Amino acid sequence: MSKIVCFGEVLWDVFPTHKKIGGAPLNVAIRLKSFKNDVAMISAIGKDEFGNLILDYLQEHQINKEYIQVLNDFETGSVTVKLNDKGAASYKIEHPKAWDKIQFTKSASDVVQQSDAFVFGSLITRDEVSKNTLYQLLEFANYKVFDVNLRKPFYDKIVLVELMQKADFIKFNDEELYEIAAFLGSKFNNLEQNMHFISEKTKTKHICVTKGEHGAVLLYDNKLFYNSGYKIKVADTVGSGDSFLGSLISKLINGKNPQKSIDFACAVGALVAQNEGANPVISEKEILDFSCL
Repeated sequence: MSKIVCFGEVLWDVFPTHKKIGGAPLNVAIRLKSFKNDVAMISAIGKDEFGNLILDYLQEHQINKEYIQVLNDFETGSVTVKLNDKGAASYKIEHPKAWDKIQFTKSASDVVQQSDAFVFGSLITRDEVSKNTLYQLLEFANYKVFDVNLRKPFYDKIVLVELMQKADFIKFNDEELYEIAAFLGSKFNNLEQNMHFISEKTKTKHICVTKGEHGAVLLYDNKLFYNSGYKIKVADTVGSGDSFLGSLISKLINGKNPQKSIDFACAVGALVAQNEGANPVISEKEILDFSCL
């Protein structure tokens, strides 16, 4: 299996009735590890009880926590999550929190350089400290996976384009794709045309767009691969896109066929949405039985 580093926010998702550990890059890391990859997490927590619980959680899931910085001056991150009647989530993200203040270290750059892939998202760029650390670490990365995760008001389209140009793989949802394509001057209405447009603009050969219950489209070395999704009863959508990305990258980085990879990833995303919370335990047998792969 592969060595993969995830960079960015670790935090608590605060629901009306309970709390769960989350953060998109951490959710991706958990799913990557579930498929036997060697996974490290680079982030920051506060010197508080919630931070200690995150460290315990990482250890429990066998994620390398050596690169989690513990800060005295900032609290561990939290996000207030609201669910609508269809289980779709909206978020209120507190700022600043410890994960906004991740410092660059040589040990972090070393582990990035030694890894097969480096996964990061756009939310981490909302604060100059973590943003600058990201830009430095990207110089050491071998295969850069950019998870576009637009959370208003925490993004800058100029920064997004810079990161897209640095990335080897970009993941959008369909709304994000159209918003960014329009910003870049696209005249197209078709999803696939906009994927090719962004690929040409950013020189990125690998792009994936998720479409919620309607599956996903993968552009991989100028070929398109489709999955139309799976019919499920949604519990909540928190973390389903993160598990989708972790599953897809795990398969692709380990040399699996792109069509089988996207089918597998869509099955995982659907199974996560059927369950409460971002990181339900799902066996590979359950995934294969569900998707008939």
